[in-house]
Amino acid sequence: MSALRLQALRLRLLEPVDLSIEAGELVFLAGPSGAGKSLLLRAIADLDPSTGEAWCGETARSSVPAHVWRRRVGLLPAESGWWADSVGAHFPQAAAAETDRTALLERVGFGPEVLDWEVRRLSTGERQRLALARLLANRPEVLLLDEASANLDPDNRTRVEAVIADYRADEAAAVLWVSHDPEQRARMNGRRLLIRDGRITPELPATDAAEPHP
Repeated sequence: MSALRLQALRLRLLEPVDLSIEAGELVFLAGPSGAGKSLLLRAIADLDPSTGEAWCGETARSSVPAHVWRRRVGLLPAESGWWADSVGAHFPQAAAAETDRTALLERVGFGPEVLDWEVRRLSTGERQRLALARLLANRPEVLLLDEASANLDPDNRTRVEAVIADYRADEAAAVLWVSHDPEQRARMNGRRLLIRDGRITPELPATDAAEPHP
């Protein structure tokens, strides 16, 4: 798989971003509402305008069509889009993908029959888990995750965390994960960053953050 590298990436609300995430590395991003976390993920995925450059391995974002880039650098938004009536229409249909698709569905808590369900019957949490499976079915090299487990009960949150951790380990995928959950960020032991006043800085441990500066 590939590393993700941002070079002087400029978008509204944030100062130019320079950031490197190695292949197989997990980086959490936190910050107050409206700070620009989701905007950054969308800019990296080439969904919102930005200047500067992003790299997936040796491939520059500017050197490939947007749809090719988004297949390699996969975004899981906080609210996923569904463009067809049935769940199955959103997954790869090739026979060769069937085994992987079934295994992914099982990992996020569904049997293969879910492919015949109508999207409108899904709860928010079910949509969230299925959107993750749909994303991973495309085997992206980089994962951009926007609150991937925010609407889930504890059991399904644990399930999703395990799926992401295993994919990262098995595929050496670079992961940038926006999370408001400090316990999750500590539990999964990734590098932790914070957006504050338009800048990305390391997130201090709670005890350090509470200490007054000299």
